[in-house]
Amino acid sequence: MSAARPPEGARTAAPRRAAALATLGLAAGWLLLAPAAPRSAVQWFDDLCSSLGRPMFASAPAPAGAAARPATVVKRLSCEPLPNVPGKSQTTVLVEFPPLAFSPAHRHPGSVTAVVTEGIIRSQLQGTPAADYQAGQSFFEPPGTLHVFAENPDPSRTAKLIAFFVTDENCGPLVVYE
Repeated sequence: MSAARPPEGARTAAPRRAAALATLGLAAGWLLLAPAAPRSAVQWFDDLCSSLGRPMFASAPAPAGAAARPATVVKRLSCEPLPNVPGKSQTTVLVEFPPLAFSPAHRHPGSVTAVVTEGIIRSQLQGTPAADYQAGQSFFEPPGTLHVFAENPDPSRTAKLIAFFVTDENCGPLVVYE
């Protein structure tokens, strides 16, 4: 006994139905992941890719336990064009480090000056030893320098810093992950 062969139209409808279902699944996934509040696509993608405490496309493994540590919270405070430096702007951000928060290896395309305003921030730039900065202390990062890590070593208190970036106009990108 031979099996009945489905009509020609039925054989081509099944792949189209599967493709339509896959497209609907992708759209539903996008709606679940899309931000509720408006923000730039670049910021949303950066948040999504670093939501596990380390960048999605990192070339080096995260330190042991880094993925389980809280991430920093960055709030842009201002962005102003520098009238005496055409093509550049100055961006100010507040970075909050919850207890034991960790920021993985990254670079900044512009110059950065960071001022610790609360708690202790342990930070290391490539070629230098890690150092602890307390409230009232600051550190400088030249453009493109590898910032090996930054963390709040305190298990119970939040630490904060204000960072001043000189970037390309329109606030430029602030972070480039390794």
